[in-house]
Amino acid sequence: MAAWILHVDLDQFIAAVEVLRRPELRGRPVIVGGNGDPERRSVVATASYEAREFGVHSGMPMRVAARKCPDAVFLPHDPPAYDAASEVVMTTLRSFDAVVQVMGWDEAFLGVSTEDPWALAREIQREVLARTGLSCSVGIGDNTLRAKLATGFAKPAGVYELTRDNWVAVMADRPTEALWGIGRKTARKLAELGYTTVAELARADPEVLAARLGPTIGPWCRTLALGAGSTVVSATPYVVRSRSRETTFQQDLTAPAEIAEQVAMLARRVAQDVVAEGRPAARVAVKVRFAPFFTHTRSMTLPAPTSAAADIEAAALEVLSRFTDDRPIRLLGVRAEFGT
Repeated sequence: MAAWILHVDLDQFIAAVEVLRRPELRGRPVIVGGNGDPERRSVVATASYEAREFGVHSGMPMRVAARKCPDAVFLPHDPPAYDAASEVVMTTLRSFDAVVQVMGWDEAFLGVSTEDPWALAREIQREVLARTGLSCSVGIGDNTLRAKLATGFAKPAGVYELTRDNWVAVMADRPTEALWGIGRKTARKLAELGYTTVAELARADPEVLAARLGPTIGPWCRTLALGAGSTVVSATPYVVRSRSRETTFQQDLTAPAEIAEQVAMLARRVAQDVVAEGRPAARVAVKVRFAPFFTHTRSMTLPAPTSAAADIEAAALEVLSRFTDDRPIRLLGVRAEFGT
């Protein structure tokens, strides 16, 4: 039997979980984020397809979402509920004869051997729906990149196959940002070099890419455009690489002493998470979002790995001192990264 990789992606997962809990919301625009109050500073965690028709998307400030879709139902973000729903989905996927690599709450890769990946994909969809009430889309590919991209063409609740055979026909004329791993900033840099489509990027000179994007990222972008990806799916549980805490302030912070106090408090909370994780932190980072919405992150490597709250707090304050911008601050975050 042939080896295939399937990418299973739950449709509008967070919004769908909320609609299952509140069936009366089915068909209405639903926006989930923060404590559910669009007047408070927070961002959209997810939006139902009905809300997306108004231009609402994940990461958008809730206030902006409310202006775009004033008739939406706004709900608070409830991670424990999504954890529970995700666990049932992943247990369902593991019931198949497949290697399952969980990628998050709402998606997973499955490594399978089958002569009919379409039939298997449909069976997975039926089983997930029967056990959870949630619909999913399935991408079929000959590597993880193609399977992941195929899911985008399958949504919602469909199946799509993307392999070496149809890669050029499907992807050649699409913008470079359509590739998994190339974001808006990288796409802009590529456009400056004259590479705006996947086909153009596939023909790019690796040395030119390396000079503009770096010796690793540059050639890697070209590899993506060629459709190359991993053919290995691993069931090894994902090990977190960091722990972080952040706070969005309802009123911008301007006083240095208050800013430092907030960073210190966040650092102490992160230190508690580090202790609970049972692994020492090797690096500390501070994220600052200046008004209106400019985000910068700086970090430092610790002299030695540590779980001590005092050391993590001191490092966070040291990193904070490296910011020279005096604009008002709307968000602060502290992250502790674990060593390898």
